Amino acid sequence: MKILVCITNVPDTTAKITFTDNDTKLNKNGVQYIIGPYDDYALARGVELKEQLGATLTVLHIGEADTDPQIRKALAIGADDAIRVNIEPQDSYYAAAQIAHIASQNNYDLILMGRESIDYNSGVVHGLVGEMLGIPSYSPVMRLDIADGTATITREIDGGKEILKASLPLVLGCQEPIAEWKIPNMRGIMTARTKPLNVVEPVDIDKMTSPEKYTLPAPKGACKMIPASEAETLIRLLQTEAKVL
Repeated sequence: MKILVCITNVPDTTAKITFTDNDTKLNKNGVQYIIGPYDDYALARGVELKEQLGATLTVLHIGEADTDPQIRKALAIGADDAIRVNIEPQDSYYAAAQIAHIASQNNYDLILMGRESIDYNSGVVHGLVGEMLGIPSYSPVMRLDIADGTATITREIDGGKEILKASLPLVLGCQEPIAEWKIPNMRGIMTARTKPLNVVEPVDIDKMTSPEKYTLPAPKGACKMIPASEAETLIRLLQTEAKVL
């Protein structure tokens, strides 16, 4: 069995975000990068399945050389090898096409990724990859078990959960509590240095979109505390200021 886990390289959730070049590019100076949190769940479950089923696990990332430390971390956690497509992704369709191209060359049985990245938050890459490969895709997956070539999946839906069975190959977008995040140990860190990291050039695909400008969210307004005895004041403010009634 062959497993592919796709990971993103995203700013830490505590990082202060600013923009450069007239708000057209992210200012990377001083920004700490991490593996996308949802991708961490996918990677952790992929490592567990690798150990349970005797599978091979490959990590795939689309990014430039400055993302190699995050790829090495994934190798230290338990991946066997890694592939990096040497370009910075900015478009979901473009990223999905790169993933689908790699996957079609290697015939993976299972493709795992986070339900979404936490920078662009598109949440559509797994569906695009499934469509491009002609195989089913499901998201967000909260539990995954595999036996005899069949996956049993629990996924979140509006108002509840859905349990279904599907034959491999599959593309899955993962979220908690599918697995617990794994921290690389010293042995894993040392062995990761010698594991293969294959850098490939992207296939020529037209980008469907391109960012024109970035803006920060509006600052939070002041909080008004209304005594419980002044319900009429609260209702009036919700109507005239918040405009939600």
